[in-house]
Amino acid sequence: MKTLSWKLWAPLLVVLAAAGPGAWWWSQGRTPDVTYRTARIERGPLQATVSASGTVNPVTQVSVGTQVSGQIKDLFVDFNSEVKAGQLIAQIDPETFEYRVRQAQADLEATQAAVLTAQANSAASRAGISRARVDQAEAQRDLERKRMLVDKEFIARSEADKAQALANTSAESVRAAEAQLAVTEAQIKSAQANVAQRRAALAQAGIDLERTRIVSPVNGIVIKRTVEKGQTVAASLQAPELFVIAQNLQDMEVYASVDESDVGRIRIGQKASFTVDAFAGQTFEGEIRQIRKAAQNVASVITYVAVVGFSNAGGRLLPGMTANVRVVTDARESVLKVPNAALRVRIAGVEPAAAPAGRPASAASGTTTGDATGWSLLPQAHAQTPPAAPGGATNPLTEFRNRLVAEFKLTPAQVEKVDAIIAQARPRFMQLRELPAEERAKARERIAADIRASIRDVLGADQKPRYATMLAEAAARTVTRGRIFLLGGDGKPRAFNVRLGISDGSMTELIAAPGAPEAAELKDGALVITGVVGAAAGTARGPAGPRLPF
Repeated sequence: MKTLSWKLWAPLLVVLAAAGPGAWWWSQGRTPDVTYRTARIERGPLQATVSASGTVNPVTQVSVGTQVSGQIKDLFVDFNSEVKAGQLIAQIDPETFEYRVRQAQADLEATQAAVLTAQANSAASRAGISRARVDQAEAQRDLERKRMLVDKEFIARSEADKAQALANTSAESVRAAEAQLAVTEAQIKSAQANVAQRRAALAQAGIDLERTRIVSPVNGIVIKRTVEKGQTVAASLQAPELFVIAQNLQDMEVYASVDESDVGRIRIGQKASFTVDAFAGQTFEGEIRQIRKAAQNVASVITYVAVVGFSNAGGRLLPGMTANVRVVTDARESVLKVPNAALRVRIAGVEPAAAPAGRPASAASGTTTGDATGWSLLPQAHAQTPPAAPGGATNPLTEFRNRLVAEFKLTPAQVEKVDAIIAQARPRFMQLRELPAEERAKARERIAADIRASIRDVLGADQKPRYATMLAEAAARTVTRGRIFLLGGDGKPRAFNVRLGISDGSMTELIAAPGAPEAAELKDGALVITGVVGAAAGTARGPAGPRLPF
């Protein structure tokens, strides 16, 4: 019995002994080698752009309508017809309006006759007044004679009383005649007012008759016609559109809809290029002429219209064409640039080297700072402003001063004042070292604001608008934080927190602070990691299971 059980268990023990190492290998898995995709940091030009779509439109586009209703009797132009200002382009049947003119003319003549009648009545009233006054004078003389005879007792007093009554009656007749004259004078004024009213009605009827002649208000080309001969048009609250005339197809505009997230980077005068489907492969040049402040809300998407002006030599582009616009919002001539893929790489366990004592650690990735070119008066990334950067490089204050002198052609007196302002600001920047890190940004901005205001006072009236534009452009430029990994000579990655400038969508400007320890590493030709293959980056996992050995 014992011999049998050993024979049964022996093969099982052999199988278990063979399976042990395999189970251990299965549980541990295999870690494949890690490889990195790399690219080189380059130096060269870089442009930041904003893309938008819009439509081609004439600079001046006039909609021609009618202010009177009627039937279109004649059409004198068609699509693409060239017209001159004042040229007859359509005629509405004028018969009804001609009869209205005749009626208004007859009404005017009737009221003019009424004026003549009122004037005749007035003349008659004046004659009546004269006659009444003569009668009054005669009655007054008769009264005086009879009073004298009554005093001499030649006649009875009753005769004098009769003469007095006649004199009173004559006086009242004069008053009545004068009142009648006032009535006739009022009738003259009323008749004259009626004449003015009828004359205005005649003028209105004449204007309506003239409006049956539709004329071109400008020189241009008919790009739209919406009526046909014999069609009836009705002008009520709004004049119907008959024609659309483009005043000049040689100078045109593109109305580009710019997203609200990009409109802050658009400035008047910026260069723009665009393409149209009708001329594939061709690029047309223009510039920003206007940024309209009225927001357009389409399906909860807010856009603003940027007007791109361009010269349409030969009239190749037609109104209504769809244009794909590209606006250059910023440009750098020679900067270090890194592929955008390098900014998305994350390698677990690889962190940047600690900052040297006395130098602030880099901020977290993605923090918005200021412009790094010196235009905004010191980038926020600097905690202090040294008198000069190593290797002969200038600091932002010096760069800003040099650009002011070159761009604005400052006079010697202005240069002296600017130098004095910058010299007074340097100690204030040096004192930023003594402030807590959380207070430095606000203090730095206060100093920069004082410098900007002081320099504005130095500039002349003709220089200040350009200075304001320069500051506005600087405000739109931002520097952000990011992290890249360089591949060292030993094949191991090294992490660096970096400052980033403008981007064209595939490459991003890499800004190395003068004097910073990483400045020597971040240079043209350095290998930067753009991807990890294998067990890799922070969130990468190892293989789901081991590979079988057979």
